[in-house]
Amino acid sequence: MGNTSQGYPFVSLTSASTAIVLYLCSFAEAVTGVERTAKRNQRDGIYNIMYVTEAAQILSRNLYYPGCLSLSRKYAAAESIASWVRPTGSKPRPPRICWTGEMDRILLDAPTIADAAAALGYSKSACQVRRWKLLHDLAALSG
Repeated sequence: MGNTSQGYPFVSLTSASTAIVLYLCSFAEAVTGVERTAKRNQRDGIYNIMYVTEAAQILSRNLYYPGCLSLSRKYAAAESIASWVRPTGSKPRPPRICWTGEMDRILLDAPTIADAAAALGYSKSACQVRRWKLLHDLAALSG
């Protein structure tokens, strides 16, 4: 818990315990609305879950409330996170797109990325990245 090198507040958990990570993800989604997928990293097989900006503020406020049992340095970090204000001109990230098979079909059948973006209501950039991933996965399966 603290601030990133860019000054954004964060709350993170590193654990080898699936039960602990699944509980954090469930709790955090209930209080912040932010969904995280619990996946072990490839390097050492542990989980690294991180929340930033407003989600970190909400989560730290729920974990480190007045009078809670905590380490003083962690409580001080939570207070620091609570005082963060989003910089002027900085926009929150849009919600993650949950691609469906039907959306993938529309994306792949569209003659251009612009047509796909218009049909799906997403940015050209998001559609470009998804199309690249789909085509990359198809190439890997066939080759």
